[in-house]
Parts: sequence; structure tokens; C-alpha cells
Amino acid sequence: MRGHIKKRSTWQFVVDLGPQPLQHCPACRKRYWADHGRLRACPKCHGALGDRIERRQEFHTGYQSKREAEDALAKVLGALASGLHVEPSKQLVVDFLRNEWLPAIRPTIRPTTLSSYETHVERHIIPRIGSLQLQQVTGAQINLLYARLLSEPDDRGRLLSPSTVRRVHATLHRALKDAVRWSKIPRNPVDAADPPRALGFDREMKVWTAKDLKTFLGAERESDLYPLWLTFATTGMRRGEVLGLAWEDLDLEAGHLSVKKTRIMNGYATMLSTPKTKKGRRLIALDPATTAALKKLRARQIRDHLRRGASWDESQPVFASAEGEPYHPERVSKLFAQGARKAGLPIIRLHDLRHTYATLALVSGVHPKVVSERLGHANIGITLDCYSHCLPTLSEEAAARVAALVVPD
Repeated sequence: MRGHIKKRSTWQFVVDLGPQPLQHCPACRKRYWADHGRLRACPKCHGALGDRIERRQEFHTGYQSKREAEDALAKVLGALASGLHVEPSKQLVVDFLRNEWLPAIRPTIRPTTLSSYETHVERHIIPRIGSLQLQQVTGAQINLLYARLLSEPDDRGRLLSPSTVRRVHATLHRALKDAVRWSKIPRNPVDAADPPRALGFDREMKVWTAKDLKTFLGAERESDLYPLWLTFATTGMRRGEVLGLAWEDLDLEAGHLSVKKTRIMNGYATMLSTPKTKKGRRLIALDPATTAALKKLRARQIRDHLRRGASWDESQPVFASAEGEPYHPERVSKLFAQGARKAGLPIIRLHDLRHTYATLALVSGVHPKVVSERLGHANIGITLDCYSHCLPTLSEEAAARVAALVVPD
């Protein structure tokens, strides 16, 4: 790679980048240099891209002296030699995020993750910093973005919570990390920004006492939904994990189930997916009462299938309507709230049954490692952070037990 300096109205230099891979769209004749990452389709018309090699030059102008131009040329040649060169560009943040980044990552991520990224980009990032040039974005501007997200209502008139802003931060960090990999920018400015401090749960965690949970299960004992509520209460599983269970995932003779799938929402539609983490795919032991309730449910479902003239197979969902259709997650949450209200109990979210299970397990002396594995947390630290309110009770019990062993009568 070579460069030369020349004088026009000001000093300038030209760098010969040599033969470069080029992607071009035969349909709209748009050209895309491929050094920022291979595009799968034309961002403009979504047509298939062709490939070829072309010679490429880069022009730098506006230097007041020959010495300034020589120094700048030396820096560019050094960056080229080390593979750290980033071509000057006036591309806007909105163009990069909407026309390049989202189309490029769409086939590589889950639909729900893509939906979350699109929401963050279109609703929170582009309206505030979309008009900035990508190469000019700074950590200070990103900090200002976070401050505005916390203090200014969004297009729905809502202020974002710190945890939501941290998720926007994660999306922007991922996008600009890819921009660095694709040689769009030399470094990620999000690394120089400070997202809001994590404050634990933005919404206060509400749990039932053991008596409350027993009351609820007693009130629902004759309900067709009793096996569903009992599974939530005795396993601490997430809503999507419970609703993603098929009979082939259960071994009722051995008394355990396998979490292999989860029912997720994309908009209001639902689909089966796999757990996000390795720890999410796990084996959960069942207690005798839950096992017995599930056996009765299975026998009833087989009878209903045969009565309708439908064939039975083990891929049927465990928790389904009378017609055999899996329950919608939002429907289950509403039914839970109705059951709690009918039982005269404090209203909590369905997800709070998971918190209730974890709290009761820790307070009753179950080792945190066991609780963490049953909940499917990535590590025990997450469990202890989430349920630190249980630790004082455990600490007091530990103090009393050790003292009983060593203090003379």
C-alpha cells in the first residue's frame, strides 16, 4: 500500500488501498465495500449481492502545510500496516443501525432478541442520537442519551427504569462492537459511557408466605389448573419453561422432568424456543405430590384425546386447554391473578411464585447451590444477589448452630 502528497488549494494526500473486495447489487446498482463485514443481502432493496475485486483509493484533504500532510499520511500508512485503519465516513448512526446492523444480525439471533433490539433502536436510540455521525459519537453523548432516557418520557409517555436503560446500553454496545469489527469505527465509545447503576429489582419483589401459598393451592385443589399451579410452586420454574413442557420431557416413574424447551412470546404470538443458557437446560426432581398430580393429568388428557378420536403421542404439551392447545403465557398470568383474588390473597405476579419458591427453599435450609441449580441460574452469585433478603435469617441460624456446638453449658 502506497500514498502520495500533492498541493491543490490545500495540501492533500492519496492512499492506495490496493485491490479490495466489493459487493454490488445488480438490482439497484448499489455498491458495498466488504471490509466492514459481509452483507447477506442489499440493505436497500434486499436483493442478492454479487462479488468482485476493485482497486480502491482514499483521499484526505484540508492540510495547511506539507509537513502536516506528511505526518497524517505516515499515521494512515502505519494504521493500514497494523490492520487498525478506519476509513473516514460521514455515515449516520441511524443509517448504520437500521440499514446495516439489524439486517446483518437478523439471521444470527433469536426472534425475541431481534424484536428487543429493534425496539431499543427505533424507540430509544435513533430518536435521540440517530442524526449523529457514527465516527463522531462519544462516551459523553451516550451518557447524555442515558440521562434523557431516564428523565424524558418515551413515545408512549413512559419514563424508562434503570434496568431498561441498561438493556438499551447492552444493545448499543453490541451494535458498536460490531461496528468496530467491521472497521466502521476505531473503538467502541460505549466502553467510555456509564450506564445507570443496577439497583436490583426495579419493581419490589413480592412473595407469599408458606401459609399464603398453601391457601392458594388448597383453593385451587379441585381446579383443572391445580397441576399447573403445583408445578410452579414446587419447582420455581419460569413461566415459559413450564408452558414449554411436553410429556416426553417428563419421567414420572423416576420423578423428574427435563427443561429442554421454553414457550416464548414474539409480540402476542407464541413459539417454542430453547433455554438461553446451558444452565437453563436442566433436570429437576419432582416431589411425590407433584408427580401424583401430573400422573392424573396425563391420564385425563389421554382419555380426552381418545374420546375426540385423536391419536396420542408424547409430544403433546403438558399444560393445554381442553382442545389440546398449549396455554398462552398471558392467559395463564391472568388466570393466576384471578385465582389469587378468589382465594383472598395479596395479588402478586405469576413470576413472583418463582421468587416465593426460592425464598421458602433458602429459609427452610436448602443449600443455595441446590436452589440455584433448580432455578436454572447461570451461577450461584445470581441466586444470592436476587435473594439476599433471605441471608440474614440464614446467618442467624448459622450463628445459633455453631454456638450450640462450642459454647459450654
